[in-house]
Amino acid sequence: MPRVKGGTVTRARRKRVLKLAKGYYGSKRTLFKTAKQQVMKSGQYAYRDRRQKKRDFRKLWITRINAAARIHDISYSKLMHGLKVAGIEVNRKMLSDLAINDEKAFGQLAEKAKSAIK
Repeated sequence: MPRVKGGTVTRARRKRVLKLAKGYYGSKRTLFKTAKQQVMKSGQYAYRDRRQKKRDFRKLWITRINAAARIHDISYSKLMHGLKVAGIEVNRKMLSDLAINDEKAFGQLAEKAKSAIK
């Protein structure tokens, strides 16, 4: 039986990895072995950070809400508790957007939260 070298398959695999490594610095984009290692590591970072992004945005929204709440003389935790007691269901993303773009509406929500606590 003749020997099969598999050149086209190997070349296609290497081309695919080097295409993914496009834009990397130095040998990470030109040499197959280092490119393959970096592509694998980049995939791990991408997988991890797709989940991390959700946490980061939630932290950002909470920080913004807290800053706006303190302008209205209430802490973040008391604001959230007051909104829950008052029966107002607004998620943190929307509250953050209100705090930035519509300070008047956020102030009204803060007042309702304060009155619901008392």
